Amino acid sequence: MSSRPALHFDADAPQLARELIGALLLVDGVGGLIVETEAYAMDDPASHSHGGPRPRNRSMFGPPAHAYVYRSYGIHWCLNVVCREAGHGAAVLIRALQPTHGVALMRQRRGTENERLLCAGPGRVAQALGITQAHDGLPLDQPPFELRPPDHPVEVVTDVRIGISKAVELPWRFGLAGSRFVSRPFPRETTGA
Repeated sequence: MSSRPALHFDADAPQLARELIGALLLVDGVGGLIVETEAYAMDDPASHSHGGPRPRNRSMFGPPAHAYVYRSYGIHWCLNVVCREAGHGAAVLIRALQPTHGVALMRQRRGTENERLLCAGPGRVAQALGITQAHDGLPLDQPPFELRPPDHPVEVVTDVRIGISKAVELPWRFGLAGSRFVSRPFPRETTGA
């Protein structure tokens, strides 16, 4: 019997975004610890789900604990974890990982030896893990995915989200305190449990 806390995929996006910090995410055995996330909800004007379902964001309205994959600026794939009940359009963007599994393959995919830059940013995460449109809508509790809750309590920091122009004041960016693998440093005063 595991002593790990459960991940609450039926929770609101900010709660799940916090819970995912320190979780292990693998795709075909390649990945690491989630060290940075961002939350998005349907009533959030910065969210892809704002305005309702469309062909591009269909998976964001699907069942919880599934992947929502989209292309950012027509260049980078980005991986999200869908949450709440189906139809709510809520998801958590995986912004950064601390590489722990398959690091050599990540270096090859990313074309860099710099371990800190392998998964620091959502586009880098997807490239390092080999995420493509083919992963959109897949369940995260079945191969090729493996998603395990943190095996011990972690200290989480918060800040406003990055790279958006709407709802910029929401403190819906979450990170592992002191991690050098986040995409951008967090202010010290935002530390929370």
